Amino acid sequence: MNNSHRPESDQAKTLRNLNNSHQPTTIPDYQDRITCVYSVTSGKGGVGKTAVTANLAYSLANLGKRVLILDADLGLANIDVVFGLTPNYNLNHFFSGEQQLDDILVEGPLGIKILPAGSGVQNFIRLDGHQKMRLLDALGAMHDTFDYVLIDTEAGISENVTYFNTAAQEILVVTTPEPTAITDAYALMKLLSTTYHEKHFNLVVNQIETEDDALDVYKKLTMVANRYLDISIDFFGSIPRDRQMIDAIRKQRVITEFLPNSKISSSFGRLANRICLEPVHSPPKGNLQFFWNRLLNLGG
Repeated sequence: MNNSHRPESDQAKTLRNLNNSHQPTTIPDYQDRITCVYSVTSGKGGVGKTAVTANLAYSLANLGKRVLILDADLGLANIDVVFGLTPNYNLNHFFSGEQQLDDILVEGPLGIKILPAGSGVQNFIRLDGHQKMRLLDALGAMHDTFDYVLIDTEAGISENVTYFNTAAQEILVVTTPEPTAITDAYALMKLLSTTYHEKHFNLVVNQIETEDDALDVYKKLTMVANRYLDISIDFFGSIPRDRQMIDAIRKQRVITEFLPNSKISSSFGRLANRICLEPVHSPPKGNLQFFWNRLLNLGG
């Protein structure tokens, strides 16, 4: 569903059908042969971006997909904490030559692999040519290993945020119904559109009280985007506010594992199904090697 002009009642019906569709449609087998790279991003902090990344990864893995999470929050890396993991190494150890990339990867539940950046890791944008080639060679060996790569970016509109978003195949914008979150989500899409020529975005509305909250956010963003930007926005789903999420975070477990039958876990399951049913791009756009080349070339 994109931001075409349609009556409000039709939009509401479509959003409710998306959110109430509990049974997944058959997921095409051909997606197993192409790696899809999603950046999970937000205009501001505090919208639950990292929790969305972790729970989406778990839900995709629960569907039998092979998932890699790249923790790209280079200042406050914490995706490993969400899973209750304690990596011994991060990318700094790879760049220093102390460890191979395979030794840095950490395995989470359901075989999810995490590439921890570690707080204070070297900035990807400022890697020298030798470091880029070494990383590219190591990552290239993984090109048939994963079905989905999820990049947990920093919040905001910093250089690193735009860097990873422009390299990714798809951009998943996470926001909440809070006015400041909506404004910052639009600011991020505007920057990526006007400066980096990104024309398509996927939207997840987190921490909603009712489905009408998600519809309202989608309406506001598409209305402004239709008026001022040449972009399309697809609604990918909504995640309800749930106090049990706090309990899961304290226990360092994703809620989709901690409470698999909860309403919020069902929402993440529908989001994973929605992503799996997205049409896949033909290589090289859908090829992991293409992503890494693009990522490292952007920095050079």
